[in-house]
Amino acid sequence: MGRIIKALVVLVIFGFIALTGYAYLADLAPNQGEVKKPVVLNAD
Repeated sequence: MGRIIKALVVLVIFGFIALTGYAYLADLAPNQGEVKKPVVLNAD
């Protein structure tokens, strides 16, 4: 039972390291572009 818990802890640690590495190294920049939308004002 102890081996299963140790293996699970090791897998969780490796998963956290992999997720952190992906967050730092992956291209997570948002796409940028100009958006034009007409605005109707109620100026009565």
